[in-house]
Amino acid sequence: MRKIFFTILLILLSNGSFAQSEQSLIENCIQNYINGTSYNKPESISKAFYTEANLFLSHKEKPLWIVPISEYVTWFQKGNKGEFNGRIGKIISIEYFNDIAVAKAEILIPEKKQEFMDMFLLKKLEGEWKIISKSASSKASNKSGKKILFIVSNSHYYGNSTISTGNSFVEIVNAYDTFVNSGYTVDFVSPKGGSIPLAYIDTSDSLQKQYVYNQNFMYAIGHTLNPKEIDYKAYKAVHYIGGGSAMYGVPEDSDIQRIAMQVYEDNHGVISSVCHGTAGIVNLKTKNGKFLVQGKTISGYPDSFEKQDGEYFKQFPFLIQKTIEERGGTFKFSKGNVSHVEQDGRIITGQNFQSSNGVALKIIEWIEKNN
Repeated sequence: MRKIFFTILLILLSNGSFAQSEQSLIENCIQNYINGTSYNKPESISKAFYTEANLFLSHKEKPLWIVPISEYVTWFQKGNKGEFNGRIGKIISIEYFNDIAVAKAEILIPEKKQEFMDMFLLKKLEGEWKIISKSASSKASNKSGKKILFIVSNSHYYGNSTISTGNSFVEIVNAYDTFVNSGYTVDFVSPKGGSIPLAYIDTSDSLQKQYVYNQNFMYAIGHTLNPKEIDYKAYKAVHYIGGGSAMYGVPEDSDIQRIAMQVYEDNHGVISSVCHGTAGIVNLKTKNGKFLVQGKTISGYPDSFEKQDGEYFKQFPFLIQKTIEERGGTFKFSKGNVSHVEQDGRIITGQNFQSSNGVALKIIEWIEKNN
């Protein structure tokens, strides 16, 4: 019986690693295309495509413009090899079954105020994923290529209990919508990467309903980045999302801490949080060894608003307000269910989900003013 159990376990583990490796192999294939077209590297483009692949593009003088990959590659031989040409690419989604896959990538050209959506059909040929066809379309866009990093948690429960929790969906959506409508790109990172638990979803709210059925958005939520995949230089701000999950995994994660402080100190960017997301900033330290919150005015979910006799509250590893005050910060808040935003230089924090939009607007205001 014991032998059968371990055999089944090994099969499950191998299937999981297989799935993960297939996903990453497809990502690598598409990334070859993105890097090749963004940095004038014809060999990277060729590596991504099957040798007889075609591109099905738009043309003002014909209903369908079919371009062989051999011709498409030559378009990127004209620029300086390895030099960024203004194209900013991002994988939007991937779906695969056995040896076939479909994928989408967004290509931005901010200088031309242009956004392309590329759709790929891929097949695994002789053990290697290749794009066998691509179709693309474009539209005018206000997307600037400026990026914000949302920090979320993988924790499903309050501490070691069986009390379920999650990342606040309404906080994610309210801030995300504000950023994307202002031309920003949002990425998600969690300590472990991958999918995250969600809480406080209300589909009677029109904005939440819009996003819960938005496949591209939900793909990003289900495939958050691992800290090792993050290049801090790409981001203007980090934004810690709240919900009960925010108390666990994120505040003590050294990689998340490093990324946040690199954005703040090396990029001269913004650190922000909302509600329980403020738990993520209490342990942050500057290069001189001081706590980030020392001498700063901070907001978040106040300790007195917690259900003091609640089983969930007994699981808290620390208290947000108390810890900030012990570390030299000033904690401010208003009565419940109203927006309250505090800005102290490049630290912008909010009390609750009602503050998410206001925090995002303050971040945008600071970035636009200082860039």
